[in-house]
Amino acid sequence: MRLKILASIFLFTAATIVGCGGKNVKEVPSNDNTSTATNNTTTVDNSNKAPNFSLASTDGNTLKLSDFRGKVVIIDFWATWCPPCRKGIPDLIQLKKDFKDKLVIIGVSVDSDTKKDVVPFIKKMGINYHVAYADNNITQAYGGVQAIPTSFVIDKDGNIVKSFVGLQDISTYQSLVTTLL
Repeated sequence: MRLKILASIFLFTAATIVGCGGKNVKEVPSNDNTSTATNNTTTVDNSNKAPNFSLASTDGNTLKLSDFRGKVVIIDFWATWCPPCRKGIPDLIQLKKDFKDKLVIIGVSVDSDTKKDVVPFIKKMGINYHVAYADNNITQAYGGVQAIPTSFVIDKDGNIVKSFVGLQDISTYQSLVTTLL
């Protein structure tokens, strides 16, 4: 429990320092160091496989990244208490409506003390995509998520092609997903 409290304090402090919705670059480790930062994103070479995970979803099932092989996937780390996260959710809802089954969106909630608020929040916001609960393994596997929202765009072959720290405009995702389809 103490670890969860410390993790929550760390995420909140990091989000405050970075600006929770800041435009900082989050480097994603690459196997051959060919990542190049451009604007507020990181482009990663195709040898950077997205780590698989198995997480408890808000509907009581288990959610595995490997189940979505062959699809473009956006993984979005967020929390109910994060203002930029809340602001970006309508864009993710719209992306899911626009791309339908061609795009999988997985919201990974880092709520710990507010975990009980996640399902009511999903219903209130009308979230139409998968939501799962983060654990320490996934945040570490994805580079130690330092601020939220943090998102990763994964191509059909399971490679991380972009990562974003901070709120992104919907057009950024639209353009990238269209390119990857």
